[in-house]
Amino acid sequence: MPGNILITGGASGLGRATALAVTKEGGRPLVIDVNEPDAEVDHMRADLADRGQAERAVRELAERAGGLDGVVTAAGIDACGRLEDIPAADWERVIAVNLLGTASVIRAALPYLRETAGTVVTVASTLGVRAVSDATAYCAAKFGVVGFTRALAAELAGQVGVTLLIPGGMHTNFFEGREEKYRPGPDAKLSRPEDVAAAVVFALGRPGGCEVRELVVCASTETSWP
Repeated sequence: MPGNILITGGASGLGRATALAVTKEGGRPLVIDVNEPDAEVDHMRADLADRGQAERAVRELAERAGGLDGVVTAAGIDACGRLEDIPAADWERVIAVNLLGTASVIRAALPYLRETAGTVVTVASTLGVRAVSDATAYCAAKFGVVGFTRALAAELAGQVGVTLLIPGGMHTNFFEGREEKYRPGPDAKLSRPEDVAAAVVFALGRPGGCEVRELVVCASTETSWP
């Protein structure tokens, strides 16, 4: 059983799908999101770009639940465009939420995860292993998540499980509000977030001493993989 699973970005997209999947498996999702979840789950609103907010949310939810068995860092944002065209504050916020927010949440959760020999699942992207134009902020953040997670797995080996999830594009609201040229076309083949969430729950449910180190989950015709 998944147990108490902290999920960032749990109000929408992959995070929401993961929260529903955890509930279905008898676990308790604990959601951190800048927005209010539409499902009835224990949650706190927090901006992950603010380390203090992120840390307080983790501690409060963990204390409410009596500990943590897993963490899934599904929160993510993007700022598409050429480097010189994206306002510096917007570019840096992508790094702050996607990479630094991931580290802040996991750092705050580690004392609880050590007690339960729990599992961390970080969410990178196929653009964390393949770079494309007009995505310098997102690629920098997700490449960072890949490196951070691999180093974390070495650091916590035998203490806390660490899984790196590399998803391709999904049918979520992640692409809303973008210029048309940065949105998937009408014929784009994307994954269902429910299918990716099932892989997350699988990783969370491995018995002690058995870990899924890395997962790539994408549509068979994903253009950014390999």
